[in-house]
Amino acid sequence: MSATFPPRDAIDPTLVTALVRAEFPRWGGDPVAAVPESGNDHRTFRLGRDHLVRLPADADYVPQVEKEQRWLPRLAPLLPLRIPVVAGRGRATALFPAPWSVYEWIDGHRPDAARMVDDVALADGLASFLAALRRVDADGGPTPGLHSAFRGGDVAQWEDQVVPRLALLDRSDRDRARGIWREAVDATFTGPPVWVHGDVAIGNLLVDDDHRLTAVIDFGCSAVGDPACDTVILWTRFRGHARATFRRTVGFDDATWARGAGWTLWKGLIMLTNVTPGEADFARHVLTEVLGRDPR
Repeated sequence: MSATFPPRDAIDPTLVTALVRAEFPRWGGDPVAAVPESGNDHRTFRLGRDHLVRLPADADYVPQVEKEQRWLPRLAPLLPLRIPVVAGRGRATALFPAPWSVYEWIDGHRPDAARMVDDVALADGLASFLAALRRVDADGGPTPGLHSAFRGGDVAQWEDQVVPRLALLDRSDRDRARGIWREAVDATFTGPPVWVHGDVAIGNLLVDDDHRLTAVIDFGCSAVGDPACDTVILWTRFRGHARATFRRTVGFDDATWARGAGWTLWKGLIMLTNVTPGEADFARHVLTEVLGRDPR
């Protein structure tokens, strides 16, 4: 499949229009437009007013399509916020060599990053959502693996990426980071596996015009396992009362927070040398927060 998978740029409105007309004639007359900032793993397109089309950007992400199609309908009725609703399941064909999905369109927009920092209501809503997700019966759910980018797995799997990158830090930060990493690795997950979203980030949250959290999207990295990976947003986005609210409402124990700090450290270190504009600065912010050296 990978040999015939189209380049990312070739997954465009023209291709999507052809796919929809062939597979779902009832929507064949609806206009197709690319969605800005649609993510790395998938290409997303608005289909008319009421739907969106989501296609894997590479063969590696095909398992995420099938996972979402199977599990999102089971999760949706049990959660306090909207999540994507599958409206159509596209097949692999000569036009596109992998399954793809049509979802119902969810109105909303990404939270304002500056406002999110101290948004107590948003922090509480997100934490409540994650707590509800963990309560969903996880029996038979997908165990961590390539499909989830190993979210829900053991943070120690990233040892080979974290330890060499500690040299990128100043000596004082390096010692602190080494201690955080060792605490994370030593805080073994012993609880029953639970549902995790896997990519709790600002780009996967939708708010209404009053900045109220209304939906959580993109379950491509979801799995059943250790929920520590879902704590990273505490350090990447929240501060002050919002951070305290998130921590209190989500209900994790100290060992989970220790592993979550390890996940956050890994995220900051692997982004530190990224050349994409803004990512290295964001990585430095994340490291500042998780290392606890900001005087505020």
